[in-house]
Amino acid sequence: MANIKSQIKRIKQNEVRRERNKSVRSELRTRTKGALAAIGSVADDADVKLKAAVKRIDKAAAQGVIHPNQAARRKSRLMRHANAAAEVAES
Repeated sequence: MANIKSQIKRIKQNEVRRERNKSVRSELRTRTKGALAAIGSVADDADVKLKAAVKRIDKAAAQGVIHPNQAARRKSRLMRHANAAAEVAES
């Protein structure tokens, strides 16, 4: 354990931030999985779930939980899955 007051405070702050980031990442993964499942099963609410997942990805990037490039990559992959499912449904 640190002896310096400022370092003790820094440790506490990092722990709080780690817990917050952990919950944000967990929700991010949950919404992404939900969107992919809805896209795969061609559900009626697929676009709603996709929109919620994209919104959560953007929010996580804005909060600094994930890097903006990672957010762009995740959204791109989601959209690629959605577009592929839409093409299959049309034909």
